[in-house]
Amino acid sequence: MNAVWTAEEPATEAAPAAQPRIERETHKLEKRLCRLMGQAIVDYNMVEQGDKVMVCMSGGKDSYAMLDILLKLRARAPVSFDIVAVNLDQKQPGFPEHVLPEYLERQGVPFHIEEQDTYSIVKRVIPEGKTTCGLCSRLRRGILYRVADELGATKIALGHHRDDILQTLFLNMFFGAKLKGMPAKLVSDDGRHIVIRPLAYVPERDLVRWAAHRQFPIIPCTLCGSQENAQRKQVAAMLQEWEKKYPGRVENMFTALQNVVPSHLMDGTRYDFKGLKTTGVPDPAGDKAFDAEDIAPPIAPLLQVVRL
Repeated sequence: MNAVWTAEEPATEAAPAAQPRIERETHKLEKRLCRLMGQAIVDYNMVEQGDKVMVCMSGGKDSYAMLDILLKLRARAPVSFDIVAVNLDQKQPGFPEHVLPEYLERQGVPFHIEEQDTYSIVKRVIPEGKTTCGLCSRLRRGILYRVADELGATKIALGHHRDDILQTLFLNMFFGAKLKGMPAKLVSDDGRHIVIRPLAYVPERDLVRWAAHRQFPIIPCTLCGSQENAQRKQVAAMLQEWEKKYPGRVENMFTALQNVVPSHLMDGTRYDFKGLKTTGVPDPAGDKAFDAEDIAPPIAPLLQVVRL
């Protein structure tokens, strides 16, 4: 099953030397997107035989790319599954209601547009200048869960990518005092739905390039997308600066989310520190503090001496 979901496209005749470089790079990008999404689907068993996947479409680059690549993978997937696209029309002023239906009709994708005026609720409840993301996401979540029930969807697919997942990790650490990220697959908070994030392994820069290539009809958000000082944007800028100064650091942090060692953290509900006893048997996972021999040397110094 793994090989079918993630296999590269069949080899074709060698491209002529005069083929534009941008065309070759775009082809490589498409294969990489298919490989990364396919690998995430396999690793977390996101899509199964007979599933009806509800693809949540916001009108942004990420959800367009998620649908686009998922359609490509379905053509060669080892299982048969259905796709239905769903958009929540939140009645934002100036929202171009025709854009998504026309796009989805051209793609031949079944879709449902749910009209709910959550925009007015958010603007009425949240004071001017305060972050709207929390209330907006809770309202959207409840509506989408209901729609999933009505449509008979077995999976709810969201368009969060690798950078979103890392940003959430740092937001929870900085502002929530929790070591908590954004999982690739989870049970919804109402306990009734499986939520998946097929773009979990995909960096945002690849989605930006793919959206430009495919010329998706992007619809800007006048709620969360207009908040330039939002904490998430500040964390995103921090991660971008780290990646610029120390290439590979962001990738290592993401990989770390899949290599958790509870015995070397401090959560007593995840590891029995109180009941810890000596065994007299060497433990390869024992306390070696900082395993410097396993860490690649940094490209630039990680610590600087500041003289006051």
